[in-house]
Amino acid sequence: MAATQVNPTRMELSRLKKKLNTATRGHKLLKDKRDELMRRFLELVKENKLLREKVENDIKKANSNFVLAKASMSQETLNASLLAPKQEIYVDVSEKNVMSVDIPVFDYTTRTPDSNDIYSYGFAFTSSDLDDAVKSLADLLPDLIKLAEIEKSCQLMAAEIEKTRRRVNALEHVMIPDTREQIRYITRKLDENERSTQTRLMKVKDMMLKEAHGY
Repeated sequence: MAATQVNPTRMELSRLKKKLNTATRGHKLLKDKRDELMRRFLELVKENKLLREKVENDIKKANSNFVLAKASMSQETLNASLLAPKQEIYVDVSEKNVMSVDIPVFDYTTRTPDSNDIYSYGFAFTSSDLDDAVKSLADLLPDLIKLAEIEKSCQLMAAEIEKTRRRVNALEHVMIPDTREQIRYITRKLDENERSTQTRLMKVKDMMLKEAHGY
């Protein structure tokens, strides 16, 4: 038993009581952290589900628009229209701390502020279906970036929740019970020693009285 491996002294008892107090406070703080992480994680999961459904539907619509554009234009014209894009996207990655978890924040900028630069071709020889397809993809971009941000945040928070859960379980089922058992063991030993000392003192007192008074 782990309790028998400790030195049964009052100094060790005092140290273990401080350790138990610290572990108990830490256990409560970690449980609160775990619960708050779970709350925020579930909010993110819900947001992620809704946004993913929206993105998937928008991708289907964009694909349908490209199918229509392909049907109304020759393959050569379609390839030439999309060969040299005018617009560029730059993504900046920063972080924000949520319950000691550094989750990513994605911000994007375009090379030019002109919204018409998404069209890399002239309108004379292309169909309006291609315009709709390109526009639908451009409109989809912010949601795609946001979805990537949320999904990565969910992964990081899930990992932190698991790590926190293991720490809570280690404190709750190992450290705190073992420390309490060690405290009980030392307390029993100290009580036994105190009773033994009192018994010896009483015997010494009886011997001294017997020598002094003859009884």
